[in-house]
Amino acid sequence: MKVHGIEVKGAIDRETRCKHYHSEKDRVAIKFYCCGEFFPCYLCHKEHGCGKDAVWPKDRFDEQAILCGSCGHVFAIATYFKHHDACPNCDAPFNQGCKFHRHLYFATN
Repeated sequence: MKVHGIEVKGAIDRETRCKHYHSEKDRVAIKFYCCGEFFPCYLCHKEHGCGKDAVWPKDRFDEQAILCGSCGHVFAIATYFKHHDACPNCDAPFNQGCKFHRHLYFATN
């Protein structure tokens, strides 16, 4: 599905929600390091992705890899870490529970 002109695999609505995560605040898609494609979550990537599980290395946290489903703003991973509670562009709230899954997308050590 195209979300603000960007293909988001596994999305079920125009704010990047998916069948796994679909609360009002689930509105982030992440570009996966292994394939360069946007997905709403790691489970969607497992179902529709490249079959790899590579995470973003710390030296690449400046990459524009986070998509806000509300406004379409794409921003850096480092910015997402600083503004994990809401979009830095439109202030739409993000799901606070996503921080518990960071290790599935980004290097943590």
